[in-house]
Amino acid sequence: MLEIMTKAVDNLRDNEVSFADIRQESHASTQINVSNGIIRRFGRATKSGTVARALVGECWGMSSTSEPLSDSICIDLLSDAVKSAKANARFSKKSLDLSNVEPIEKTVWQKCQLDPAKVSTEEKLELVMSLDKAQKIDDHIVNTNSVYNDSKIVFRLVNTVGSKLEWDELRITTAVQPVAREGNRMQFNYEVKGGSAGYELLKSIDPHEFGGNCAKGAIELLNAKKPPSGSLTVIADGDIAGLIAHEVCGHASEADEVVKKRSFLTGMVGVEVGTNQVTLVDDGTLEGVPGRIPFDSEGTPSSRTVIIKDGVYKGYLHTLETASLMGVSPTGNGRSQDYNRRIFARMTNTFFDSGDWKDDEIISDTKDGLYVVKTLSGMEDVVGGGVQCSALKGYIIKNGEITQLVRSMTLAGKVLDILKTVDAVGDKLSFSGGGTCGKGEEDFISVSTGGPHMRATMVVGGGSDEHC
Repeated sequence: MLEIMTKAVDNLRDNEVSFADIRQESHASTQINVSNGIIRRFGRATKSGTVARALVGECWGMSSTSEPLSDSICIDLLSDAVKSAKANARFSKKSLDLSNVEPIEKTVWQKCQLDPAKVSTEEKLELVMSLDKAQKIDDHIVNTNSVYNDSKIVFRLVNTVGSKLEWDELRITTAVQPVAREGNRMQFNYEVKGGSAGYELLKSIDPHEFGGNCAKGAIELLNAKKPPSGSLTVIADGDIAGLIAHEVCGHASEADEVVKKRSFLTGMVGVEVGTNQVTLVDDGTLEGVPGRIPFDSEGTPSSRTVIIKDGVYKGYLHTLETASLMGVSPTGNGRSQDYNRRIFARMTNTFFDSGDWKDDEIISDTKDGLYVVKTLSGMEDVVGGGVQCSALKGYIIKNGEITQLVRSMTLAGKVLDILKTVDAVGDKLSFSGGGTCGKGEEDFISVSTGGPHMRATMVVGGGSDEHC
């Protein structure tokens, strides 16, 4: 395929086109959903397609197809992309300079011990059924849910500067979500295991322990109290810290928002935005973490991008286009959902970096506060700089000790206000089992978040008296 794509790019003769590329993708995935011992979904999905882009002035043209790759298809895609770019460029006199893009010839195949494609469907189904059965520990559990997903995407990319790339991205995830009930009270719990790895990751799971412990957590929440509310000292675990990292500065650091001045972090490079305890990183090179990518959708190698260093804002997440507009190097964050979608500046693995505190030291050093664990959802105001995160549960801290279990709550505040109150950061990093992130409401890509335990002041909103 690389030969066909290279031939089409090499034969592109148009002085108005300053840059062009062709990317081919092949997707394959398996999904199994089981609820209450009944298979709700069991399928294998595949798709493949090719997209060509062309740059004329400052305008991109793009054309994609799901037809099998051939010489004529590649030529037609490039031709259509060029026509589209030229049509748009008629209304602009500006241009992008991508002359600094370096050619790369490389093949990166992900290493794994056990390719999920070589594991029988019977074994996968047996795992999910075992996880589902393990959640039914007593009559309090009224609903059990278990999920298995694996996916593999193979990419091939060539461009007019001479790059020839092949790589793949392999991800695997399993999750359980039991629901407990007592009288008119209902609560749920969840647990996720996933990563950029092969089936060996799930081989390490004891289904009875994994599902059973999660169910115990759901039952415990039946007697959890309503959380306190107001401006409180909050200790976030790595899961919550990761969600805050993603929502607080992740989206606002995507440079396509910055160049349009739609981010509250526009013009903030060099400005102190947090205490010296705060270092925020986006790193697509991390092995085993779901947001790992060898290259982004433009063929730029992924990198470790320090967004905030010791409280000082350092820089943004870039595509080829935004890097050119801002006169910096691309960071490998140009990502698209698939060959039918445009490329945006997107996160990979986004997290607060570790500090010097032991986790138990942070707790024992806190006289009164709230220890918050397990994320539910998050929202950010990229323009205004506000954030709101929902958490499943937490624990009240009194005189340095964990006491009462409390149920669902929200954490909110202005980003810069929160970061300027961070006074303790743990020395251990943890990452989520993976998830997807949308740009607005669409264009979902695989990402991960994480971090250490972190202490800051936030506005806490208590949950309702009854929660389901």
